[in-house]
Amino acid sequence: MRLLICALLASALAGTAHGAGSLTLAAKGASDYVIVVAADAIAPEVTAARELQDHLEFVAGVRLPIVNEDAAPADAKLIVVGPNARFRAAFPEFDLASLRHDGIFIRTAGDSLFLAGDRPRGTLYAVYTFLEDVVGCRWWSATETHIPSRDTLRIPDLALTYVPALQCREAFYRGAFDGIYAARSKCNGHFEKIPPEYGGHYTILGWCHTFNQLLPPDIYFADHPEWYSEIDGKRVAERSQLCLTNEEMRAEFVKKALEWIRKDPESGIISISQNDWHGQCQCAKCRAVEEEEGTASGPLIRFVNAVAEEIEREFPDVLVETLAYSYTREAPKLVKPRRNVVIRLCSIECSYSQPLATGPQNETFRRDMENWSAVANQLYIWNYVTNFRNYILPHPNLRVLAPNIRFFIEHNAIALFEQGDSGCSCSDFPELRAWLLAHLMWDPSRDENELIREFMNGYYGPAAKPLLKYIELIHDAVEESGAYLRCYMGDTAAWFPLAAVNRATRLFDEAEKRVAANPALLKRVRRARMPLNHVWLNRYHRLKREARIENRPFLGPDDPVAFARDFIEQAHASDVGSWREGAPFEQYEPLLLMQFRPPGPPPEACKGLSEDDYVDVQDNALSFYRYGDWVTIVDDGKASDGKAARMPGGHNEWATQCPVPPEAIGSGPWRCCAAVRCSVKAQEGNAFHAGVYDTVNRAGVASTIVPIADVADGEYHVLDLGAHELREGMYFWLSPLRNPDQVDAVFVDRVYFMREK
Repeated sequence: MRLLICALLASALAGTAHGAGSLTLAAKGASDYVIVVAADAIAPEVTAARELQDHLEFVAGVRLPIVNEDAAPADAKLIVVGPNARFRAAFPEFDLASLRHDGIFIRTAGDSLFLAGDRPRGTLYAVYTFLEDVVGCRWWSATETHIPSRDTLRIPDLALTYVPALQCREAFYRGAFDGIYAARSKCNGHFEKIPPEYGGHYTILGWCHTFNQLLPPDIYFADHPEWYSEIDGKRVAERSQLCLTNEEMRAEFVKKALEWIRKDPESGIISISQNDWHGQCQCAKCRAVEEEEGTASGPLIRFVNAVAEEIEREFPDVLVETLAYSYTREAPKLVKPRRNVVIRLCSIECSYSQPLATGPQNETFRRDMENWSAVANQLYIWNYVTNFRNYILPHPNLRVLAPNIRFFIEHNAIALFEQGDSGCSCSDFPELRAWLLAHLMWDPSRDENELIREFMNGYYGPAAKPLLKYIELIHDAVEESGAYLRCYMGDTAAWFPLAAVNRATRLFDEAEKRVAANPALLKRVRRARMPLNHVWLNRYHRLKREARIENRPFLGPDDPVAFARDFIEQAHASDVGSWREGAPFEQYEPLLLMQFRPPGPPPEACKGLSEDDYVDVQDNALSFYRYGDWVTIVDDGKASDGKAARMPGGHNEWATQCPVPPEAIGSGPWRCCAAVRCSVKAQEGNAFHAGVYDTVNRAGVASTIVPIADVADGEYHVLDLGAHELREGMYFWLSPLRNPDQVDAVFVDRVYFMREK
């Protein structure tokens, strides 16, 4: 498809001489053409005609009339929009059913142009394909477009029939939710707000994690504890799953699922999927099925198949979706999904610096993908294309986006949810990513590098050249580092060394100079620079240390506090939204500013050591989960710098974390310590839990539970987790134990690492 469209675009926009097969749609503000629609055209076909009319008026300065096919003037030339009688008369042998799932038909015949497609969206997509690839219109974002102006609009011979491999395509970005932009981008997913007149979109009843939605424990558990997971010999309501072998539970579950569908039968898909945590049932029957199938997905697929069979009796066309996610990601040995079951396979554990199909870091997922595609005819891929832990940081995964989409399609994917940073406007080139992903999902044969160059030149103008060099720089950096680029990265230390950060800074300086006289482009460049500016703020002290150790220049801010205040001001001016998943930017502002307060004295054990032999991470440089809820920075006169991270005793989340510093990676064993105190209400029991976790191998490196008796005096104590060979992807963590009757709060003053001699 792409080779044909490129040729058509080059010919049309070059204004070549009137050839034998070309049509002149407009010249010098006049046209002989009318747009023809059927008298009974559906709403999206009427929209398609209007969109064509509006855009051609912008391009050629003439507004073509829209008429019903039986009212077209006899001497008029026709642009036929939709699969109406005129279309069928011109192409009587063409099978419209072959355009299933958004397929398009574009063809010139005689003096007429035909634009049609599968209902409800295909005709609209045919018009947008024509406007974009032949006329030259570009919709960079929901608010930023390029519509060319042509004195003469001439098009070459056209003959294109295309059906996308993916039925459902979704780019999960904030700007991409706009319904008109999504339609023009040919996306049609669950969260995209596409009104019916623009073709609507797929919806999934329940979306995901529906076990507790359909059978809430607060309603059913008291009377039916046997419907829920047995864990360590006890039926559990909180953070558990369902007992998937319980037939009485399944009967009630089917009843509730059918009630959902009856209320919204047009959705076409219902989610029957596990809750968003572990806690699968360990009862004897469930364990027996799991052992027989070799994986926890075995009981799940048997259950979902049984539910899907019941749903099919009343709703034969409704698809039943379930997750292959976390503990259910591996395909079962024996059972196969029914024909109306869709497996939504999730890539959350993968590395996004390497392609899924070939990268050695993704061997496990690749095996799971291949195994699922061997037993399931239709997969719905949930792919992760952002950094949920910190949206406003560079995330160099552009090189894997196209290969991964092709890999998905080669393995039976019919739908793709590309989960980007939907909550943030200041992330890593979000407009480019939404536009690029939309084009690749529609046509994965497109050259991704050509698409990136096209967008950057069109969106950033003269600044594109240095910005393209910046994109190459960060992608080269992550590949050279060998880092495991997860979708949860606290910072960029694992792959973005000072030398590369300095070069990136110079490239953005050049980009700003190139568009200094154009306020609109300068604003775009400065917004695109925010993730790089955030690197300087996020790693300010470490980068200064790196500059000293390596004797390199430091191109970061001279006044980091003023720099942070400017960053905050620009974020609000850009309507930033969230800085990480589920966390509004306002929560982050105090953390940004407080990290530049003066540090306390070195830990007692580090006094007298060389600065190269220890790394002290004070509370203001730690990583926090659910800041303001599960952890906050508070005044603490007992802490070394008068501040500490406070976690209330009423939860057991790993809310305080510290990624291992890059200086401690690959340089022999380092001892991991923390200064911790507790405010306690009892003298017996346990106070808190702490450890070191390896995200790459998904395994604990160290772990300990500290008794209340050891910290009952309310003073700071050194928690020593031992010496370990530290690797990229490891982090220290600490959590309370959800015992508020015994522990009021846990305080962390600092985490520090000492080279083991």
